[in-house]
Amino acid sequence: MKTYDWIVVGGGITGATLAYELVKVGLRVLLLEQHATPDNATRYSYGGLAYWSGTTPLTRQLCQEASDRYQILPQELYADIELRELDLLLTISADTHPETATSLYANCAVPPSLLSVQDACELEPLLNREVISGALTVKHGHIHPDKTTQAYIQAFLRAGGEMQISQVLQILKGGVQTNTGTYHSANVVICAGGLSRKLLKSAGISIKVYFTHAEMIEIQHVDLRLQTLVMPANLQRFQLETASTQVDELWDDLGNELVSPILDVGAVQFLDGSLRVGQISRVLTNPDVQVNAEESENWLRNSIAAVLPDVAKLPGTWHHCLVAFSNNRLPVIGAIPEFSGLHIFSGFSNPLVFVPPLAQRFANFATGKEDEIINQIIISMK
Repeated sequence: MKTYDWIVVGGGITGATLAYELVKVGLRVLLLEQHATPDNATRYSYGGLAYWSGTTPLTRQLCQEASDRYQILPQELYADIELRELDLLLTISADTHPETATSLYANCAVPPSLLSVQDACELEPLLNREVISGALTVKHGHIHPDKTTQAYIQAFLRAGGEMQISQVLQILKGGVQTNTGTYHSANVVICAGGLSRKLLKSAGISIKVYFTHAEMIEIQHVDLRLQTLVMPANLQRFQLETASTQVDELWDDLGNELVSPILDVGAVQFLDGSLRVGQISRVLTNPDVQVNAEESENWLRNSIAAVLPDVAKLPGTWHHCLVAFSNNRLPVIGAIPEFSGLHIFSGFSNPLVFVPPLAQRFANFATGKEDEIINQIIISMK
């Protein structure tokens, strides 16, 4: 039976990128993904690349490395990932003073510029001027997340990597058991996003990686044109994540709803004319819980109607996925001490930016090379 150097569990942007970088440094790698058709957070992502948003020396360095990486990535992967630059429009609600919103971004590498209501509506004509007191804007990178993931997977396979559509049922010493068989490897790395906690828990491992239930509406090709990527200046999602991780033990009870759900009204349009609008975030500790799709869609559409009324009228399909996060907005990366050969690479708050440079660094680290950035993140995980 074939034995691998690494098994990567999870075929979203995190697992696909890491698998590619591991095989690129000469390792024998198997990538396992449970769905033949993606149904994960990558699939329903807005695709934004917030290079400008670093607030510490570490995150600023990673943002710059990501920007540099993306400039050469289409040529390296032999694929069109729809890399471009968009105007990000951060809407400021009518009951918020513009200067208050501006202060939230004061420490960013490139602080967004404040716009008046009139200037904001000129930048994004679909915006409802009655519900805002202004907006912030900054240049924002953008890709098609699913096409980028598939490009990584195809490059991984061309480089000699192997992939199986299999659901991991159990983590073993020296491999994994799936619904299609048992695979052996010196190392296993969990890149399963919102399912990472459940998978590790089934092996008796408790680690501080969490998940939200995220909901959005996907709208197929339309003639209406959104000029910007729209998001709220005051993102409630980060507050929700912080509040829900104060007591780790509460996550062990699958019946908990740790905080009230929130909705951050946002929308983006891809080059093919399709849109993704959302998003509701819920902290329900059961990853398999059923969410009421009809109630959620009504909440989404009513909220979107206030900010982008023309977008809210468009027919679309409600979707749900799990989104991983950590308790400090840094990813959870490193070896799991109590289980030899088992690693985690998950919990990214800004995955499309942080994953490419960190996957490169992790792959080199896996071959025995020291890496000060990986070491910093490993320390923060403990």
